[in-house]
Amino acid sequence: MSDPRPLTCEEALRLLAAYLDEELHGGSREGVEHHLKTCRGCYSRAEFERRLKGEIKRIGREAIPPAFEQRVRRLLRSFAGSPGGEPADGPEP
Repeated sequence: MSDPRPLTCEEALRLLAAYLDEELHGGSREGVEHHLKTCRGCYSRAEFERRLKGEIKRIGREAIPPAFEQRVRRLLRSFAGSPGGEPADGPEP
């Protein structure tokens, strides 16, 4: 039995989130692992994503200051209410 076709960068990056979440198994997981061993660019992206997930997990345990939470909620409401995605009442200060 021959090795499966190597993944392209596009294919590997499409599977990256599932790979980092340990949701890939078998050939898909092996394909991503092989690609990351042979492609420096995708390996760097995977390491960035892995570290980012770790930071988000760490930060997620910290309390959010109420003023910051209110500002984020205001921004989200303004983007959701604007057809072009721009804040309805201008950028936040």
